[in-house]
Amino acid sequence: MSLLARRPKERDYSHRALIDKLGVKEVSKVSVIGVDDAEFLKQLHDRASDISFGRLARESDFVFFSADSTLELKKLRNLKRFLKMDGAIWIVSLKGKLARIKDLDVMRAAKSAGLVDNKVVGFSETHTSLKLVIPLAKRPR
Repeated sequence: MSLLARRPKERDYSHRALIDKLGVKEVSKVSVIGVDDAEFLKQLHDRASDISFGRLARESDFVFFSADSTLELKKLRNLKRFLKMDGAIWIVSLKGKLARIKDLDVMRAAKSAGLVDNKVVGFSETHTSLKLVIPLAKRPR
């Protein structure tokens, strides 16, 4: 059997709503800092009821943070303090020719803050999002 025959099929997620790709559930506690995408905000309002805009809520399941500079990425250590242990920070930034930071910049800043990246989602036509989490090995058992 060839290697290609054993490789799992790729899944097509293009039909899924953004809010589903981001993993937000009805019971999710969400903090939104600087993200003002109208479609995202509509889907978020339709899905979750515990949403903080412009401020960080303690024990957030998700923090959506708009960052387009390495200076803004230095805030990750502080953002991490507001997460549940199994929560996630989504960094939303410009993509393509408009991008001011690269995924590698986000990954480097995440590592410095004690986080790891584990997923990328196309946020919109102009933005991308990178999911950061606390590594399993650093979560209390």
